[in-house]
Amino acid sequence: MAAAATPTFVRFQKSILVASADSSFRRRLMKSSACAGSLSEEAVGGAHALAKLAQFTCDSVLLDRHLPDLDSTEVAELIRQRYPSTEVKFVDSKLDVAQPEEFSRVTGFENGKANSDNSNRFGSPHPADRDEIGHSRLRLNPAVAEVAETLPGMLGTSRAMQQVYRMARMVAPRDTTVLITGETGTGKELVAEAIHKLSPRASHPFVAVNCAAIPESLFEAELFGYARGAFTGAVQSRLGRIHVAQGGTLFLDEAGEMPLSMQAKLLRFLQNGEVQRLGSSDVYRVDVRVVCATNRELLEQVHAKEFRQDLYYRLAIFPLAVPPLRERMEDIGILSEHFLSQLSAENKMARKYLTTQALTLLQQSRWEGNVRELQHAIERAFILSGNEDELRAEHFQAFSESVRLREI
Repeated sequence: MAAAATPTFVRFQKSILVASADSSFRRRLMKSSACAGSLSEEAVGGAHALAKLAQFTCDSVLLDRHLPDLDSTEVAELIRQRYPSTEVKFVDSKLDVAQPEEFSRVTGFENGKANSDNSNRFGSPHPADRDEIGHSRLRLNPAVAEVAETLPGMLGTSRAMQQVYRMARMVAPRDTTVLITGETGTGKELVAEAIHKLSPRASHPFVAVNCAAIPESLFEAELFGYARGAFTGAVQSRLGRIHVAQGGTLFLDEAGEMPLSMQAKLLRFLQNGEVQRLGSSDVYRVDVRVVCATNRELLEQVHAKEFRQDLYYRLAIFPLAVPPLRERMEDIGILSEHFLSQLSAENKMARKYLTTQALTLLQQSRWEGNVRELQHAIERAFILSGNEDELRAEHFQAFSESVRLREI
């Protein structure tokens, strides 16, 4: 591979997005004069770049010709269409070419029109690949017509997660009760918080209750509140979590752990919107949206008489399943880079990167603990890497040993 030429291009003053699957190539670009004095962001693929652009204003994009998921010229054209003030330049990681080329000059797009001599020079879309209004159709892997906008606080551009984003955005503006299902560590609470932030209730409280962490004897008092003298130790009245969430969203995490004795009372609240504190005859009307989450199969609990059937159907008006990480392995690179960026900033250290071998190792695990397990693995490797600027495969050796033990 030829040595990288010294970049001689124009310095940007605001923000640059560097999009390439090659972490070392991204690093060289970000250290070059192209990114000097600017706020730099990174993307590991075309879909990730589009998701990033939906989240922050960017003046320029340095786009690798060799993206792992999308055709680079189609991504460039889509950026031009969606963000006309954002400049797009191509770079080439396989040729180690850090000298960017203007998108309009390279592909022949000038003033929104394609030059017939150049329009297919680098594999830009044939007219047959366009829809009736002229928008380029991305060739995803597997094919998806359009990249869905991510949810606040969430990452991932896989097809499975795009479905979650679409469903959550559809239900967010309504007061419909949502039941979020998924394995431990998949990010169910993040989905619940995103639904709240995207709803008209965003300026009001988001109150989370972990149903598994509250003793059965205290559950009613915790949820509905109590009056002074209602029980030994109740020296003053207290509002319950439902009342605290007035105008906002009540998030019941691990709803499958809710004791049977409380399920009838919760159902009554869901039906009439009224709260009666323990030890009091006063009834209060509250305006609260309820979102629940569980890692258990509630229908199996219904059949086992451990969960009320009428409550289940009241909670599951809009079910939303969050996929396990093993069903969206293409998101591992994006998530890993995010966790590394966070750890570097928290520890006031230079930005660290994953080697290709390390990323391959991560992509070979089943991740039974899902995103949370991945985050912990990255943190362990970050610590083991010391002052090195890369996380190599050997830094994950203890993790890879545990994977082999699980598979035996």
